[in-house]
Amino acid sequence: MNSEQTQTKWAQFIPLVTVFFFWGFVAASNDILIPVFKKAFDLSQAESQLVSLAFYIAYTVGALIYNGISVIMGQDIVNKLGYKNSLALGLVISALGTLLFYPAANLHSFPLMLSGLFIVALGFSLQQTVANPLAIALGPIKTGSQRLTLAGGINNFGTTIGPLIVSFAIFGSAANANTNISVESVKIPYLILGVAFIAVAIFLKMSSLPDRPALVEASADDTKSIKGSALQYPQLVLGMIAIFVYVGVEVSTASNLPAYMEKDLGFAIKDIAPYISLYWASMMIGRWTGAVEAFTDNVSTQKVLRFIAPYLAFGIFLAVNAIAKHDLAPFYIYGLIILVLIAADMASKGNPARMLLIFSAIGITALLIGMFTKGMVSVYAITSVGLFCSTLWPCIFTLAVSGLGKHTSQGSSFLIMMIMGGGIISWAQGAVSEFTGIQHSYIVGIICFAYLAFYAWKVASILRAQGINFDQKISGGH
Repeated sequence: MNSEQTQTKWAQFIPLVTVFFFWGFVAASNDILIPVFKKAFDLSQAESQLVSLAFYIAYTVGALIYNGISVIMGQDIVNKLGYKNSLALGLVISALGTLLFYPAANLHSFPLMLSGLFIVALGFSLQQTVANPLAIALGPIKTGSQRLTLAGGINNFGTTIGPLIVSFAIFGSAANANTNISVESVKIPYLILGVAFIAVAIFLKMSSLPDRPALVEASADDTKSIKGSALQYPQLVLGMIAIFVYVGVEVSTASNLPAYMEKDLGFAIKDIAPYISLYWASMMIGRWTGAVEAFTDNVSTQKVLRFIAPYLAFGIFLAVNAIAKHDLAPFYIYGLIILVLIAADMASKGNPARMLLIFSAIGITALLIGMFTKGMVSVYAITSVGLFCSTLWPCIFTLAVSGLGKHTSQGSSFLIMMIMGGGIISWAQGAVSEFTGIQHSYIVGIICFAYLAFYAWKVASILRAQGINFDQKISGGH
């Protein structure tokens, strides 16, 4: 690929990642809505987690609707509409969901609020189905996972600033002593978000994104795909469970953190947003570290960037919070924890199964520290889970679809369907907290990481038996 072609691919990639940004912005903002709705509607902790459940279950419902309509039509919806049209349609669906916030606020209706979030995520489901393979297609296949990781880093830029912007829109500035909570305050921010969805839909339609990219290259793997369904491959079936628990621990860790900080540590709700932002910034920090190979093939440069990228991402978090007039002093110590991420990344040696195993083990350690320590140590331990969840999606995705050949697309759709784990496990942790207390309810996250460690060990042997060796095949493992 010459330099002109490379520039064209990057020009196409830039408008695409705008969609990834929105997913992160809205998903992380839910963590601010949870305590707001909990107090405004007088909900229990388990009931408040219905926010996450409604949002993430929509991904599964959307995938089922997508496959059902495709069967009825006798043709894949995206292939019929084209990629740009499908992305635009998904954004319009999400915009329709934001419209429900206005009557929901006026009627003081929690079910209607949940319905609005559900429809927003329903649109995201279609967008995910299109955007993930499209990100891989916009360049060489060998760097497809790095582009997906880079897109994930943009997603986490959205998760970093989302809680801060939504918190500002609801509560005002950090210096404002207003702590009154009213669902009336959420309708205008989400109407503005709906307008942004429509604007980006128009932007994408006018962009140079390919409408029908060549997503599948003929390969020797196709000759190995002698099974009749993707579900006949154990790496995929076990990987579906892995995606379920991975998204579950990622989301539940953050969505239960506000209640822990408010109830156990005495934080005001309006002061929690910077720590939610830190959690999602940790995801960005890890993913920027994992995306360095998308920019250069030079090994020496990659080694330098592995140190620069995470601290650059951390610097963005600090800058955003400085602009929001938050006290930065509590966050400087977090720079030392980032060194653990860098060391773990280097120890993985580019093998996704090894990375999944190492990061899961550290995730367990972080949650144990969070469960059995007090004060800010526990908060830093829990937020650091974001660092060690950061690159697990591309690791699991890569391992689960490896060796599927012509069944790869089908397998990918099944994996997207399992995003519902984000809602179900968040709700489960909320339910457990009613008996154990919120701090010790993080045992749910430990169980999730334990399964991911098992999957890392098991899938390595499954793929080796199929002749797939990631130490040779994949550089970077992200």
